[in-house]
Amino acid sequence: MQVDNTHEPDLQPTIGRKEKKYLYTCRVIVALQVRTMYLPQTVILALLGLFVFVLLYFVPVGLWISALASGVRIGLIALVGMRLRKVPPRQIIEPLIAARKAGLDVKRDQLESHYLAGGNVGRVINALIAADKAKIKLTFERAAAIDLAGRNVLEAVQMSVLPKVITTPLVAAVAKDGIQLKAVTRVTVRTNLDRLVGGATEETIIARVGEGIVSSIGSAKDHKMVLENPDMISKAVLAKGLDAGTAFEILSIDIADVDVGENIGAKLQADQAETDMRVAQAKAEERRAMAVAKEQENRAKVVEMEAKIKEAEVAVPLAMAKAFEKGNLGIMDYYRLKNIESDTNMRTSISESGRSKQQKNQKQ
Repeated sequence: MQVDNTHEPDLQPTIGRKEKKYLYTCRVIVALQVRTMYLPQTVILALLGLFVFVLLYFVPVGLWISALASGVRIGLIALVGMRLRKVPPRQIIEPLIAARKAGLDVKRDQLESHYLAGGNVGRVINALIAADKAKIKLTFERAAAIDLAGRNVLEAVQMSVLPKVITTPLVAAVAKDGIQLKAVTRVTVRTNLDRLVGGATEETIIARVGEGIVSSIGSAKDHKMVLENPDMISKAVLAKGLDAGTAFEILSIDIADVDVGENIGAKLQADQAETDMRVAQAKAEERRAMAVAKEQENRAKVVEMEAKIKEAEVAVPLAMAKAFEKGNLGIMDYYRLKNIESDTNMRTSISESGRSKQQKNQKQ
């Protein structure tokens, strides 16, 4: 604040430098005294506001009043303890109020422990309320275990009340007569809360139903039997107890659609016939190659024999010359041998000409 000096006399012309310093010091002291008069009030108001903020943060008075009005007895110290344990009081008190209003016996420590374990307290309480209204036996411990296992416990309870319909993909199977059938089924399931923790999921149900459809159609003698009585598939599949070890209970299996596909048996027979034909052709080609090789071998033998004959023919004149030298062969014997050779050649030529004429007549 500034000091009002309007009534001071004008001493500027008559005072010196020391007097000016003294006057300035006095003015500063007076200003500080005036300011310190209002300082305690400001500090008190600031501290009071901070205290109220901290009090309302650690002690949610509105939530405490709502709990008392709903019949839930809880102390302010308990709410402060939740804040210190980093547990939001609203996420514990509001589900606790809902549980008490629904007539459920749930303790605050149970809800707080479930929250600290990483669970969803509100979802568990809503699931317990829905199960109680639907007359389904479900304890807090089992609901908390289902929630901590990563399953949606509220959705599981709702599915127990309102069953879910699962549509399987198109499943193709072949009957014994070779005709392919394509079937689509709808499986009605509801949640089995006792097997929800550790039980198989919907994918297992779909796989098992598909396997049962293939087995049922494959065991049919005629595809017409399946078309006339499609419920034989659902009865056979349902009788196998496919929901064992799963988190669901199968209520019904209904055949939505059955279509006739290809004639797989005829196609397989045609493929088998073509394969057999190729095998036979390969064997015939093998035999032909062996025959060609045998022919080539025989021709080689003929050439070899002809060579031996030529060699023998060459040795005949030498033998005759030696016989002439030794006197074992006379000149008349030689001419007689030549006459026999000429006669043989003539007979051979006559027989070959007759054979050629006969072949010509046969061609004509």
